[in-house]
Amino acid sequence: MSDSSPWRERRPYRDVPVTVVGRPDRGADGPARDLAAVEEPLEVRLHGRPFAVIMRTPGEDRELATGFLWSEGVIRSAADVGAVEHCRHPDRPEGHNVVDVYLLGESQASLDVCLAERRNVVTNSSCGLCGRVTIDSLKTRATALPVTWSMTTTVAARLPDRLRDRQQVFAGTGGLHGAGIFTKDGECLMSAEDVGRHNAVDKVIGAMVLDERVPLSSYALAVSGRTSFEIVQKAWLAGIGLICAVSAPSTLAIDLAEEAGITLLGFARHGGFNVYSHGGRITPILNAEG
Repeated sequence: MSDSSPWRERRPYRDVPVTVVGRPDRGADGPARDLAAVEEPLEVRLHGRPFAVIMRTPGEDRELATGFLWSEGVIRSAADVGAVEHCRHPDRPEGHNVVDVYLLGESQASLDVCLAERRNVVTNSSCGLCGRVTIDSLKTRATALPVTWSMTTTVAARLPDRLRDRQQVFAGTGGLHGAGIFTKDGECLMSAEDVGRHNAVDKVIGAMVLDERVPLSSYALAVSGRTSFEIVQKAWLAGIGLICAVSAPSTLAIDLAEEAGITLLGFARHGGFNVYSHGGRITPILNAEG
């Protein structure tokens, strides 16, 4: 696999002019400068052919494309990825927003079928499901994850704070979501930020795929916002057994977590959280009721 892109270090934020009104923390009202999170389209191509357009924050595009293709079922392992490259055509200065992925093995053999089934649409920064025909088509045909490890309530409650400590761009802009892969002892192995929750998840899972560490059967996923169906689906695909979120889960996320055997925690704030499914991974053992 290779990625010799000169754009990997592009800034995920931009200085913008603002007018401050009624904010004592910013001093007197009037003209000022602020940092805003960057949102730009990333076109993902397969062997030079359009596959999808993702609205994202620049940075870790290689990981994002890999994680996205993993969640779409296009690739099954790092061995399916030959190269992930930014477009470097001399007549296309916007090439930093185009990533071309070259597949190997069975993934390459099924390329035509994959492209024919995919509706080439924009996936915006708040929705990870655009372009899919039905919710049923999203469900991974996988076995429910067994409970083989546990995490203490103390460690689980601290995951959002530990994730926030790694959200450097959020600290400056207030406009990015975060996702992180954690051990059962609370050590963060990988984190990422993006304007889209699902993009941040794709980035961290994609990094683990490229590092050949998937399935992540003994790890937890922490996210900075709410938990939606697509985040649970991505975690299930990666074999992640516990999701901890700062905000609320949707009913569809709860139902899928129950089906997948995933421990789903929400409203993880101020040292506590709600358990929505499979509390057996939290010690002392807890079980959601209702």
